[in-house]
Amino acid sequence: MIDMPPEIERWQKRYSTQDYLFGTEPNAFLKAQAHLLPKSGTALAIADGEGRNGVFLAERALDVLSVDFSPAGQAKARALAKQRGVSLRMLEADMTTWDWAPATFDVVAGIFIQFAKPSERAKIFAGIKHTLKPGGLLLLQGYGLKQLQYKTGGPSEPERLYTREMLEEAFGDFASLDICEHESVLKEGDHHVGMSALVDLIGRK
Repeated sequence: MIDMPPEIERWQKRYSTQDYLFGTEPNAFLKAQAHLLPKSGTALAIADGEGRNGVFLAERALDVLSVDFSPAGQAKARALAKQRGVSLRMLEADMTTWDWAPATFDVVAGIFIQFAKPSERAKIFAGIKHTLKPGGLLLLQGYGLKQLQYKTGGPSEPERLYTREMLEEAFGDFASLDICEHESVLKEGDHHVGMSALVDLIGRK
């Protein structure tokens, strides 16, 4: 039997439960941007876990590719999609080593994808830019540095958290870029609960 990398093994264990760790409803930030989504087209849900965000995008009539490195997470995503009456294309892959196809997606959603180390995050951000079509929409939300004080979810290593400067450096060449740092109450399953320091990004390539 081939051993899983530690990060994949950790998430595989977390997802191997009956309950959905972050609930079955979409992320509030993603849902609030529904008016920006195209009426049709392709969407990529990065590190989509148990599928709540990919399913939401599919409910908006988008052709969704839901990517995650956990087979247990993807099994639950399939079950959720079936329950909601939508279809998802599923791919088991590690986003840090994935071969990002050029100009493929109209929408990319990256919600709390802060499992990556800084060097890996740079590859993911570059992949996002590469795979978005011209005019494509990027919706990104993650925890900011002040989250270390709240401790209501997310990584404990500051280098994995977002700052405005980091995101401006990564996506500053987009046609439009809106970054909002704020503190809001999250209520997503049992693992994102309480006052949180958040960074939201809405970008157009």
